[in-house]
Amino acid sequence: MWWSLAFVAGIAWVQQLTRLPDVPEALALCALTFTFGRTRLGLRHWGCALLSAILWASLFGHWRLAQRLDAQWEGRDVRIEGYIADLPRIDQHRISFEFAVLKAAPGIPGKIRLSWYEPTPLLKGGQSWALTVRLKAPHGRSNPGGFDYEAWLFANGIDATGYVRTNPTAAHVTSPPFSPTRTLAAWRQRISDNLDLAMPAEAGLGIVKALTIGDQQQIDRPQWQLFRRTGVIHLMVISGAHVSLIAGLVFWAAGRAAAWLGPGKLAPPAIAAAAAWSAALLYAGLAGLTIPVQRALVMLSIALLALAWQRHSSASRTLCLALVAVTAFDPLAVISPGFWLSFAAVACLLYISGGRLVPDSAWRRAVTLHIAMAAGLTPLLILFFQQTSLIAPIANALAVPLVGLIVTPVALSAAALGLLSSELAGVLLWPLGFIINGLCDALNLLATIPAASVSLPAPSSFALACALAGVALALAPRGLPGRHWCAVFCLPLLFPTRDLPQHGDFRLSVLDVGQGLSAVLETSEHVLVFDTGPRFSEQADMGESVVLPYLRYRGIRRIDTLIVSHADNDHSGGTASLLAEMPVDTIYSSAPYWAKQQRGRYCRAGQQWEWNGIGFRMLGPLEHPFASENDNSCVLQINGPHFGVLFSGDIERAAEDSLTSGYGGSLASTILIAPHHGSKTSSSPAFLQQIKPAWVLIPAGHANRFGFPHPAVNARYQQLGASVLITGRSGAIVASVTGNHLDMQTWRASQRRYWLSPP
Repeated sequence: MWWSLAFVAGIAWVQQLTRLPDVPEALALCALTFTFGRTRLGLRHWGCALLSAILWASLFGHWRLAQRLDAQWEGRDVRIEGYIADLPRIDQHRISFEFAVLKAAPGIPGKIRLSWYEPTPLLKGGQSWALTVRLKAPHGRSNPGGFDYEAWLFANGIDATGYVRTNPTAAHVTSPPFSPTRTLAAWRQRISDNLDLAMPAEAGLGIVKALTIGDQQQIDRPQWQLFRRTGVIHLMVISGAHVSLIAGLVFWAAGRAAAWLGPGKLAPPAIAAAAAWSAALLYAGLAGLTIPVQRALVMLSIALLALAWQRHSSASRTLCLALVAVTAFDPLAVISPGFWLSFAAVACLLYISGGRLVPDSAWRRAVTLHIAMAAGLTPLLILFFQQTSLIAPIANALAVPLVGLIVTPVALSAAALGLLSSELAGVLLWPLGFIINGLCDALNLLATIPAASVSLPAPSSFALACALAGVALALAPRGLPGRHWCAVFCLPLLFPTRDLPQHGDFRLSVLDVGQGLSAVLETSEHVLVFDTGPRFSEQADMGESVVLPYLRYRGIRRIDTLIVSHADNDHSGGTASLLAEMPVDTIYSSAPYWAKQQRGRYCRAGQQWEWNGIGFRMLGPLEHPFASENDNSCVLQINGPHFGVLFSGDIERAAEDSLTSGYGGSLASTILIAPHHGSKTSSSPAFLQQIKPAWVLIPAGHANRFGFPHPAVNARYQQLGASVLITGRSGAIVASVTGNHLDMQTWRASQRRYWLSPP
């Protein structure tokens, strides 16, 4: 059994590499594995499993990299044919979808992700199209604590992204040959459309779709926040628990039916296992066969095979075999936090149910289960998300039976009826809407409890190891010596030491928010956030997806000052999300909407304050505003004993000339946050001559449509001898000042993996 852990360790180790082994190194691995297998050492099984895993994961990684978009097609119009492989996601100005390519030039991947801006046709899953597209290699924003989109694309087999071109060739529908996956996508689309007819304008429609066909786009932001705060978000995402539940219900029913019908050629357990596996496969197909669902199906298949063959196998052995099968089937599974959480949940369940001589009563087992699961997964939740819910045991005790035994089976039955008639589906969905609304009302009451959820910074390896040991002690059988030490082991996780700047030092982080700006500056006791990045739709903005995760990653629970430089979306789009989740003492802005908020005020030249030996001075806007809103941006200068920073917002030539004449040489700063993302209408030579920056940090998106930073502006920075970093290429940029030393790091370089595009 222990060799399986060595196999998984080898798979996981490869996914941490900055490059994969080359041919000579791979041959050396083969020779070493063979030699290890021929020895009589007691650990030869461990060694063979570890080396075999490293070799297999490396070969798989090379194969996956070979599927990527050929460089010759990047940024060029190319003609492709294929079908929409999932349910299209509808945003305000675009529709995005995964596209399975059936016919294209050599070097075009078989699976890509496309956006269609302002499409005239109504796109549906399973539709076949001939399109002209413009593609690029996978690239995602790179930030501490944030979602790794590039890793997600790689793990899900998406090897290029792009958008549909309406010219020079018009798109049109095609009629390709039969494909099981295309038919499955069309069925999912049909079910989705029928649910829309059967349950129109219902708040629970998004939850019903999420539980039946894995479509989460109609669960709105307040609902997601509620599920996250109460710790029931795992119930709204089809996972191993849902697949196992459906398989378990079918196994029980089929087993009863086979036993009642009498003896036959096949034993009732074999019949029940076959029926359960077929039901699980169908449900997995309806869910879109996502990576988590595929993992659950592999795990379930191993357990059902053991039952069908009537082979006695301990639960722990079955879990280890499933662990090996999942990682061998897909070595990239270990990239996903869901992989670790799902297996940890099963392992925790087995741990608390084994080795107990005296069984507890049913109600006590239920209570113990929810408390133990919440405690057992807390270290991993803090590691991956820097958040955990303290009311999760109570919320799950209420939600698990409702969602598992009522909502999910009834929703699936309604989805099946919907294929025949939306009216029949509506009969089942009408009472289900009341149940879902009642559940959400109860969760809302729980969410109002103070400290319903807590945020902690990402733990160190030492703190994580101690916490896991503490949890293992806490959940051990009663009577085990040393259980009372569990709280001591958890102290490093619950009371982490933060690497805060000392007096007179600061830490500046310019986040990668695409084509926009957001930066966080920390002193020893205070935090300032300058701008919050863009907002893309009602459901997506950089405040929620980048800024808040970064603040939680750093263990920041309160913002002393928030500056929204001006009203442009790329600087202010994430402000509402930030204010909804994080307390803010003071807001400065040149935009009336934010300046008139509670605790808000207009930023004006002359405002100044000091934090922990660091001076802050507002240089603009002046009393007499400019005609351009960009030129009225808040301009903030930060001065430490040895280094300074100048935030210039989106100012252009007019405001720069005014600052140059008004402040002259006092504009000098070590670090300049480039005006207007490096546009050609900003960074005038006279302005730069007064600042004399050693570093210019440009908040510009990767391959942005504006072409920022402009080549002429880049040339000016180089003439000054300044070092230039661009967030879209480097990821988040972190400048740490310690005394008279300035350390500049980029997140993409520090977190380099073999699948990431180079910094």
